[in-house]
Amino acid sequence: MGKLNILVVEDGQSQREMLKDFLAGEGHKVAEAEDGNTAIQQVRGGHFDLLLLDFKMPGMNGIEVLEKIKNINPEISVIMMTAYGTIETAVDAMKLGAVDYIAKPINLDELIILIDRIAERQTLLRENEILRQKLWKKEIAPGQIIYKDPGMEAIINMVGRVASSRATVLIMGESGTGKELFAKLVHATSPRSKEPMIVVNCGAIPETLLESELFGHEKGAFTGAIARRIGRFEEADGGTLFLDEIGELSPPVQVKLLRFLQEREFQRLGGNQTIQADVRIISATNQNLEEKVKEGTFREDLYYRLNVVSLTIPPLRDRRGDISILTEYFIKRFSSENDRDLKGLSSEAMDILLKYDYPGNVRELENIIERAVVITRGQVISIKDLPFEAVLPRHFTDHKDEGTLRHEVESLEREMIERALDGAGNNQTKAAELLGITERTLRYKLKKHGLK
Repeated sequence: MGKLNILVVEDGQSQREMLKDFLAGEGHKVAEAEDGNTAIQQVRGGHFDLLLLDFKMPGMNGIEVLEKIKNINPEISVIMMTAYGTIETAVDAMKLGAVDYIAKPINLDELIILIDRIAERQTLLRENEILRQKLWKKEIAPGQIIYKDPGMEAIINMVGRVASSRATVLIMGESGTGKELFAKLVHATSPRSKEPMIVVNCGAIPETLLESELFGHEKGAFTGAIARRIGRFEEADGGTLFLDEIGELSPPVQVKLLRFLQEREFQRLGGNQTIQADVRIISATNQNLEEKVKEGTFREDLYYRLNVVSLTIPPLRDRRGDISILTEYFIKRFSSENDRDLKGLSSEAMDILLKYDYPGNVRELENIIERAVVITRGQVISIKDLPFEAVLPRHFTDHKDEGTLRHEVESLEREMIERALDGAGNNQTKAAELLGITERTLRYKLKKHGLK
C-alpha cells in the first residue's frame, strides 16, 4: 500500500508521540502538532496527504481547525479523533470534509485499516487520472465554464433563470475570473443566441474614440471621419452587446448609454437621425460601481439601469475546490496544443497550486499550467515546473529541526538530488556524475533522504 505524509494533531504529548512512532513504523512519513494553530502553519508550509486531527484541544477545537485546513487545501484527507464522540460531532466533521471518524482510545488495527483505505483511494485516483480525463474532458468545449464549487453552481442557475429575459445584466468580479465567459453563457442560452454577440472593452479604447465605436459616426463628424461608420449598437441589433470594464465610460458616453437603455434609441456621432436597435446590454466591471457613484464619477441612474440583475463571480482563492479540475483541464488542453503526452502533476505540485491565492484568478492559473506543460522535461509536472520558488513548502522533515543550518543544508541537498535524478531520467550513474559524487555516495544519500 502507498505510504503517506501524515500530520498528527493531538494536544496530549504521550498520545501524539505514540501515534507518530507507530505510523512511522508502518512506513509513513509523520510530523506532529500540539494545537490547531501549529497544525495550520504546518499545512501552509508543508505537504501532507492525511491529518489525524484531535477534536478537543486548547484554543481551536478540531472542527474549527478542519474548516481552516480545508480552506487552505480542500484535497487533504482528514480523520477526526475524539474521546468525546457524539453523532452530531461526526456529522459536522463529515459535512466539512472529514473522510472518517475514530474514537479514543484508538484501536490501532482500525486506524491502519482507515489509513490503508485512504492510501488505496489516492493510488487509484492517480492511476486512473488519464481515464478520468477521457471520460469527462472530451465533452468540454473551448470556453465552457468548468466548476464544482457550490457557489458557482448558484451563479450558473441564476444565468439559466435570467437568460430568457430582456433584462440587463451586470457581471462583477476581479480581473481573470471569467466575466466574459459568463456573458457569453447568458447570450448562448437566450433566445438571441442565433444573433451576434458584440464585445467591446471600454477600457481598451481611447475616450475620444469610444463614443464613435459604440454609436457610429456620420461623414465629417470629426477630423478624419471620411465616411459614415456603423457603430457596435447597430452591429448588435437583435443580439447582445457586452460592455467590458463599464466603469471606464466617460460622462458623455454614460449619458448616451442611459438614453439608449431608457428609450432603446440613439444617434450617430455628428448625425441627427434617431436610430432604434433591439440590443440586450450585458456589462462587466472589476471596480466598485457603488463607490464610483458616491464619488460622482459614475451616474447613479445608469448604475441602476445596468444592475437589473447582477452576477458576482468569486475569486479563485474563494473556490479552491475548482482548482484541481481547472488544472486537469488546462493540462489536457495545453498538452494537446503542444503535442505533449503528460500524465498530470505530482501531489506536491497540486498541493502548492491549491494553497496559492491567484491574484490573477483563473487566467493566472491557465498561464501557470501552460508554462509548466511547455517547460517540464518529464511526463508529470513537478514543483520545479511551477513559478513559486518563494512559496514552496519545505521538504517533509521533523519540524523540530526547522530553521537550523542542518535542516536548511539537508533540504537543499535533497532538492539537488531530486533535480539531478529528474535530469538524468532516474539513472543513478548519470545523476551521480551531474552531482560530482560517487554512485555509492548517491545511494547512501538516497537512503538517508528516503528517496527511491
